[in-house]
Formats: sequence, C-alpha cells, structure tokens
Amino acid sequence: MAGADPKRTSWPELVGIPATPAVMRINHDRPELVVEVLPLGIKVDKGFNPKRVRVFYNPRDSAGLVAKVPVVG
Repeated sequence: MAGADPKRTSWPELVGIPATPAVMRINHDRPELVVEVLPLGIKVDKGFNPKRVRVFYNPRDSAGLVAKVPVVG
C-alpha cells in the first residue's frame, strides 16, 4: 500500500474490489474517518458528515464488491 493521503475525499479505484480491503485502504489513508459498510439500495440519511465515508457493496454479489465510489460525506 502506498503512503497515507490525509487529504483524500474519494476512492474511485476501490470500485469492484471486496469491501473489506476497501475499508482497510480508507482507514489507511484517513484513519480519523468512520467507515460505514452498507448494501447498495438501502435508505440512508442524506445529511453530510465530514467524518464519514460510506462503502456501498452489491448485496447480490457473494464477494461483497464495492458498487459505488466511496466518498467523504
């Protein structure tokens, strides 16, 4: 893994990989953020939270692959 990037706000390269390593990458880059792992399509609060990243995975995929670009908010 390359060095942490404390200014990152999105992780487009994580789409298509399993959620667990995606969370590990986000935690490496921005350890101060809370990472939520959620199934794609679930209803969530639309409010912006600068200390949160949501990782949406495809619940129909047994590998739990990331389905949307994780972003801060």
